[in-house]
Order: sequence, then structure tokens, then C-alpha cells
Amino acid sequence: MKMRHLVRPTPALAALLVGITFLLLVAGQARAKKYPEPSILPPDQQTPRTWQLKFRHGVPKRIAVAVAGQKTPTAYWYITYTVVNESGEEQTFLPQFEMVTQDGKIHRSDQNIALEVFQAIKKREANEMLKSATDISGRLHQGEDQAQDGVAIWEEPMARMGSFSIYVGGLSGEFAEMKTDDGKPMLDAEKKPVILRKTLELNYIIWGDEVKPEKDDVHDRAERWIMR
Repeated sequence: MKMRHLVRPTPALAALLVGITFLLLVAGQARAKKYPEPSILPPDQQTPRTWQLKFRHGVPKRIAVAVAGQKTPTAYWYITYTVVNESGEEQTFLPQFEMVTQDGKIHRSDQNIALEVFQAIKKREANEMLKSATDISGRLHQGEDQAQDGVAIWEEPMARMGSFSIYVGGLSGEFAEMKTDDGKPMLDAEKKPVILRKTLELNYIIWGDEVKPEKDDVHDRAERWIMR
């Protein structure tokens, strides 16, 4: 049997391989750094990079409401929340809620939602202070005693929800302007600068099917801050 001998690279080849590995590592790190990360406060830090509102929320719920002019009730999903301003000065709160369903489609909240739907949710939640998206938008004063209770509402996007995410914007003044490889502002299809804003991502999953949708529990998954 012939013995196979390992061929050792020459010093020049070894140096070249090390150099290539280093360049690939740097290139990978550079690509990773292109996409901005939101600032995350450590437990001992109370002052964020820019203003940020406190946000408390419930679990998404389903409700069927008979709207005037319709023969059968229509199903809706909603999430209630409380927003508090402890930023040190008054802020303008313009909430933006988007639901992304498991088919990848994006659904903006509060699109052509009848008043009867909001009233039905307000009655179910037994909260006279609950405000619609239109009413809660505007100046938010300082302090816990100035907290505002709101709700975001969607017409049910699909019979079987499965897993879905809700993205909440308007909670922070932090943003990042995207740049191209040569350092120029990145433009969208309308030739406008691409701006990413600090956004709260809420993730949920429902273990069940559409047979008894109101009986299936909605389970929280990990939530996080992202730039979106």
C-alpha cells in the first residue's frame, strides 16, 4: 500500500490563505454592520438615545360585530395598549400599527373600521377611557397620570391566523438613514431617502384552526425592538 503524504503549503501560500480569510471576515462584518441596530437600554441606564415612550399592551383578541347594512357579523382583531410619556418633555404621539400575517402580507390597522366596531370593543373591555386611533393621536403630556389608553383594529385578514406579527411605530424618535456602498443616501422607488425607524415587534401564534377561532388561545412569542 502506498503512503499518501500531506502537502504542506509554502509560507507564501499560507500567508495568502490567511489574507483571504481575513478579507472575507472583514467583508462579512461590514455587510452585517450595514443594517442599523436599534439602541437597547441596559438595566442601569434610564436615559435613551432619543425620546421613547413607555408602551404596555394586551394580547390580540378576536371579535365579531354586526355592522349596519350587513346581514352577518364581520370578524375583527384588535389589541389594546397604554402609552406613557416619561421622556422629559411633551411628545407628539402618532401611532402606526401594522400586522404581518403568515402569508407575508402587510395590513395597516384602522382602515375603514366602522364606529360600531370600536364601540363594541370599548364595551367588551369595559374601559370608558379607551380611545380610537384618531382620538389618541396628538400631543402626549408628561407623567403616568397623563397615560392614554388606545386600541388598534383590523378586519380579520384570514380565517386561520396561525402565526403573525404586529409592528408598532411612533414610540421612539430614533431613526437611521440608509446609505449605499459609496456612502450616498439610499432612495426608494419614488426617489425618496430610505429612513428606518425604531419599531416594536410583537410576535404571536395560535395553536388551532378556523373551526372555533374565538376559542383558540393567542400565545405570546418573543418581542423585540428593530429598525424598520
